[in-house]
Amino acid sequence: MTQPSPSIADVLAAYHGRRPDPSDPAQAVSFGTSGHRGRATAGSFNRDHLLAITQAVVAYRRREGISGPLFLGQDSHALSAPAWETALGVLVANGVEVRIERESALTATPLVSHAILRHHHGRDVALADGLIITPSHNPPEDGGIKYNPPHGGPADTQATAWIEAEANRLLAAGTETIPSVTPDDARARAVPHDMLGEYVEALGEAIDMDAIARSGLGLAADPMGGTALPVWQAIAERWGLNLNVVNSALDPSFAFMPPDHDGRIRMDCSSAAAMAGLLARKEDFDLAFGNDPDADRHGIVGVVGRWPSTTC
Repeated sequence: MTQPSPSIADVLAAYHGRRPDPSDPAQAVSFGTSGHRGRATAGSFNRDHLLAITQAVVAYRRREGISGPLFLGQDSHALSAPAWETALGVLVANGVEVRIERESALTATPLVSHAILRHHHGRDVALADGLIITPSHNPPEDGGIKYNPPHGGPADTQATAWIEAEANRLLAAGTETIPSVTPDDARARAVPHDMLGEYVEALGEAIDMDAIARSGLGLAADPMGGTALPVWQAIAERWGLNLNVVNSALDPSFAFMPPDHDGRIRMDCSSAAAMAGLLARKEDFDLAFGNDPDADRHGIVGVVGRWPSTTC
């Protein structure tokens, strides 16, 4: 049975209206895998958190001498859009050059990672980094933000421990003095960047995409309501693949997702429950892929015995 979640309206109202108690460990900033995750209705992912975390990232950049652009992405959770606006406002107010996806509000984590590395080609100064607003595969009411330093991958514990401590210091001191600009001003001062197009084009440098197209393989993809949707669509068009995006729904409640084993909705492509739609159609395709909302997890469905055996 699906367990009830807070309404999207309640989640958004809590993000803007609830002030977290920094003395409560459950409401403090706490970095896990390269980022902080929480829930606005529980006081663990609110505007104050985003103000403090983003300002802490600005301080970390200065500390580490990171002076290039920061690539900013977001996924399709309800909290991601307002959190993205909060982060962008702080970054722009601090004079950071922020680059945002020009084609879509949705920006997959691999696109941000690729943009960072592409920026560094042929240079060793003015390095770039990135932030992605995402709680990964977690339930619809959750929010998250994660930091990718100049190496492009998830931040290590040394970086996240410093950012976490600085963010909690700022949270305890009060966020009223953290500089920010209005969403309209922030968007006007951000730099549009074709992260999607560059990523899709670069696939041909690493993979023989033409060979895949010539093979005629029947492919399928389920973005699970996340950032992989525009990526799969662009890949299929650019490279002429026989690829069917079986689910193009975008809904912050993720009501189209089957409940996980415990009745909660999660967009977890490592879960057979979340992948039930693709598993039910496994005979229809040669190979199928599922992704979590920020597209850094991949589930793969194939039919046993359909592929010829090979010897390596």
